[in-house]
Amino acid sequence: MRLQISLTLVSLSLLLAPTTVLAQDKKASGDPYTLTTCPISGKKLGAMGDPVVKTYDGREVRFCCGGCVGKFEKDKANQFKKIDEKLIAEQKPLYPADVCVVSKESLKEKGKDVGIDVVLGNRLVRLCCKNCKKKLAKNPKKFLTKLDKAIAKSQRKTYPLETCVVGGGKLGSMGKPVETVIGNRLVRLCCKNCLPKLKANPHKYLPKLDAAWKAKGHPKAGDPVKSNEGKGEHDHSKHKH
Repeated sequence: MRLQISLTLVSLSLLLAPTTVLAQDKKASGDPYTLTTCPISGKKLGAMGDPVVKTYDGREVRFCCGGCVGKFEKDKANQFKKIDEKLIAEQKPLYPADVCVVSKESLKEKGKDVGIDVVLGNRLVRLCCKNCKKKLAKNPKKFLTKLDKAIAKSQRKTYPLETCVVGGGKLGSMGKPVETVIGNRLVRLCCKNCLPKLKANPHKYLPKLDAAWKAKGHPKAGDPVKSNEGKGEHDHSKHKH
C-alpha cells in the first residue's frame, strides 16, 4: 500500500548543469504548482485570465479564479490529498530512480514496488520506509539535491526537445542551455531570461515538454538510476537506519 504524505518545505530549485549558475527566487516556497487545472473547478488554468496563486504551508496552489480559493480553504486537507494523488501520477513516470533517495536501498521487495510516495513542496520523493521519511523531513535540502542530480543525469541523456519550451530558440544557440528542475522534470532553456517566465506559467510550458516525452515513447525518462550498492532487492524486514 502506498502512503501519500504531504510535508512542508521552503525548498530550493537546483541548477544542474555544472557550468550554470542561476539565482533562485528567495521568496519561492517549494516547486510551482505544476498541474494544469484548478483543484476546485477542474478548469484549465488560464482559461479565465491569469491564475490566482496562493501558498499554504510552503506549498503553491493555483486557481482559475478567486471564487475557488475559499472553497479550497474550507477543506484544505482533503483538497491537498487530491492534489497529491495527481502530482504522484504526473511525476512518477519520469522518476529517475528505483532506489530510496535517503538510504539508497531498493524500492522493490520480491519483485513488487514497495516504495513510499511522499509529496514534498509539490515534488514526488520515493522512499523505502518511514525512518527515511523522518530523515527527509529533517534535511530536505540534502536529499532534494541528490534527487535533482539523479533527474539531470537520467533525463538529460534522452531529453526530447531541441528547442526551448519558453522562447522557442534552439538549445545552444545562445550559449550553454540553462537547466532547472520543476516538478521532477529537467527543463532546458535557451537563456536565463526564460527561467522566470517558466516559473510564472508552468501550466503553459510544461505540457509541451510532457507531450514531447510522450511522443518519444519513454514511460521513463532516460535510464532509471539504480542502486550502486550491488545488493539487488532490499529485505525491508531487516531494515535498520
